[in-house]
Amino acid sequence: MQNSTSIGLDVHKATISVAAAQGERGGEVRHGAPCRTGPIISQAGDKATLSVEENLLLPPKVAEGGMSVAEIYELFPNLSERRNSQGTKLSGGEQQMLAMARILRTGARCLLLDEPTEGLAPVIINAIGDVLRKLKGRGMTVVLVEQNFRFAAKVADRFYLMDHGRMAAEFPVSDLPAQMDMLHRELGV
Repeated sequence: MQNSTSIGLDVHKATISVAAAQGERGGEVRHGAPCRTGPIISQAGDKATLSVEENLLLPPKVAEGGMSVAEIYELFPNLSERRNSQGTKLSGGEQQMLAMARILRTGARCLLLDEPTEGLAPVIINAIGDVLRKLKGRGMTVVLVEQNFRFAAKVADRFYLMDHGRMAAEFPVSDLPAQMDMLHRELGV
């Protein structure tokens, strides 16, 4: 089993179902269809020497609905407490939260996350799970690439298992108990 470091860049004639975002009708994206991209902000962003607050004021607003700094601090209390700290002084989990917060400031309606819990303490993993559930509750679409299926089960509606870049299985979260043996076998956990 290999992890994808790029979400959906190599779909080869596949059809990807796109969940409805903020009440809009979902649809399908076919190979070769035009795609609009937004800002990509990684955890190890190039703005590490700026304070948390400066990082939050930096992203351009690319769409209506970007979250205010006050909303960000409500969603991420850790960042509120560290608002004057440089990005280089943040823990790995706080850096992950800051990367997510910067995207949320832009008005993005779809959040693509690649292994957001990797290497993080359980308390931070739980905090990120809480944030993702709140964002889903607001109607945001979240695409999560994650090997920690116990974490994913708490936030996902559907599972897509990839094996060497190919879709190996697909099932709703309600089928998770019936799929556990297969997941243990395929993921080696």
